[in-house]
Amino acid sequence: MSASDSSAASTGSTAGTGPVVGPDTSGATSPVVGALRDWTSVATGRRRLNAGDIAVIDDTDLSRREAQALLDARPAAVVNVGHFTTGAVPNFGPLMLIDAGVTLVEGVGEGIRSGFRDGARKGRVNPDGAVLNGAKTIAQGTLLSAAEAEARFEDARGTLDATVSAFAGNAVEFVQYEAPLLIDGMGIPDVGEDITGRKVLVLADAERGRDLMRNLRNFIREYEPVLIGVEGAADVLLAAGYTPDFIVGDPVKVGTDTLRSGARVILPADPDGHATGLERIQDLGVGAMTFPAATESATDLALLLAEHHGATMIVLAGRPLSLADVFTRHPDATPATVLTRAKLGPKLVDADAIIGLYSIGSGRGLGWLWAALGLLVAVAAIILVIGFGGDGTFLNNIIDTWNGMALTVQGWFR
Repeated sequence: MSASDSSAASTGSTAGTGPVVGPDTSGATSPVVGALRDWTSVATGRRRLNAGDIAVIDDTDLSRREAQALLDARPAAVVNVGHFTTGAVPNFGPLMLIDAGVTLVEGVGEGIRSGFRDGARKGRVNPDGAVLNGAKTIAQGTLLSAAEAEARFEDARGTLDATVSAFAGNAVEFVQYEAPLLIDGMGIPDVGEDITGRKVLVLADAERGRDLMRNLRNFIREYEPVLIGVEGAADVLLAAGYTPDFIVGDPVKVGTDTLRSGARVILPADPDGHATGLERIQDLGVGAMTFPAATESATDLALLLAEHHGATMIVLAGRPLSLADVFTRHPDATPATVLTRAKLGPKLVDADAIIGLYSIGSGRGLGWLWAALGLLVAVAAIILVIGFGGDGTFLNNIIDTWNGMALTVQGWFR
């Protein structure tokens, strides 16, 4: 058996067919009893989970990796705040757990976490999907059977094929229409040499903007990047004490003080040149440039602006894009956005990665620093005692003590 065949077998699937699962052990006819444990994901770190526990998770479209982590802990049941599979992607996780005889209950809702203390030993999952802590029902979900999980898997495979086909068709259409923009920068406004050779920070997430700017302050202080605010995020820049160099987006979504801060305003425009919000700019007497493009994303335009004008690195403080977004048809995962990120290539860096570089760890990693500080304090205390403990001046007392120590050491070697 090849390595790929072994991998398929371990997940309960075979080439060219649907997943193969064992007996439908999820159709339990008796309650599952165990300690209730709030289990976190592999990505954010695991909490303790013992064999026979009831794991409470919040993981929509449970992945194979996460399922394997749960299987390694050998829970008796897994209760999901959301759904183990939504039908958007054919995920193996639920099938792996069912095949191992783990009872699965889904859709219990976020309120379950307030109904028990982590490690509560009187947890119980009933065959009807009810979750109890002692005699109290704390959540009601739905038992996921092997037949239902397999049916969703097959439906998701068809859905994924259709999604990817539609995405590819839209991407081809966008490239045909916007090839001059993507290849030669046709339509990108001329902003001179202000960006060339510099790092650029694009703030596109107004909701998390305040926290992002606070965590990026050391990066900004060190490199003084060009600051581009996307629509309402430009207000966050100004509120954080920074004047944006550029504002990209609909000016109706930007505060008056920000538009008058001295930043250059770039308005997204339709291919025919019409720009939404131009009247507001004219009423305020603020100059602006238009950026005609087929994409409706102001963030995409900000990234293309920075890349075209020679930025050495572009830090995006906004929502990251993943392949899962494409598969699940997230509204931000458009062909224009995917192609824009691909054009930027290695220049594009997520803000969270920069924040991680500037974060100082805690715990044992700083033990040496506390030890060094303690040593310095001890030495300072000894010097003070010696300096004020003699009959002479502070300096003479230290010198006399040092000379005395030197003579003592010399005597050891005679």
